Amino acid sequence: MKIKFLAHAAFLLTSDKDTKVLIDPYEPEGFEGTLNYKPIDEQVDAILVSHQHADHNYIAEHHQEAAIFDQVGEFEFEDAKILGFHSFHDEEEGKKLGENIIFVVKTDDITICHLGDLGHKLSVADAELIGDIDILLLPVGGLYTINAEVATDVMQTLKPKICIPMHYKSEKISVEFAPVDDFLIDKKNVKRLQQSEIELEYEKLPHDLEIWVLKQSKE
Repeated sequence: MKIKFLAHAAFLLTSDKDTKVLIDPYEPEGFEGTLNYKPIDEQVDAILVSHQHADHNYIAEHHQEAAIFDQVGEFEFEDAKILGFHSFHDEEEGKKLGENIIFVVKTDDITICHLGDLGHKLSVADAELIGDIDILLLPVGGLYTINAEVATDVMQTLKPKICIPMHYKSEKISVEFAPVDDFLIDKKNVKRLQQSEIELEYEKLPHDLEIWVLKQSKE
């Protein structure tokens, strides 16, 4: 399978059978121009939406025919199994920013977990409910989601094989998120890749945790 980091918290998953699942698409120039990534022009079959904010829920005109998953539950779509778990956008059970869905996608023997705009630590019980994961797509920029310290705790709780940071400061965002380097301080096994898309096979996944920093293709 392939994982492509589009920008912000948006990723495109492509299975070996060419099923294309888009997660958390952003609105180009959303929030009055504070989010200036290029539009997502790729064709997709399904879209997962973790919560109803414009930097995570934008359905473009050319994506109107895609299947939309924006609820907690268990779903089957083509050759993918999709699980949605309830969580919150803040540390006060959603009182400030609302609710959030953690999505787990299983395809081609690989399990990917996208945390959306998770706003709090996860307990051991949460991790047991989510189950074993291979790839973790982890917000690290703070402000409207977890910061580097909490993200590190969440990563250690979920124990992925590969962690890919997302939702952090870049030149295309005027909101004062923290940069990805704040999360990478003192981390081991960090790989800064010069591409936005990776191709994975379960048998070739690392045994010990690695952090892979991908380029954003829509910058």
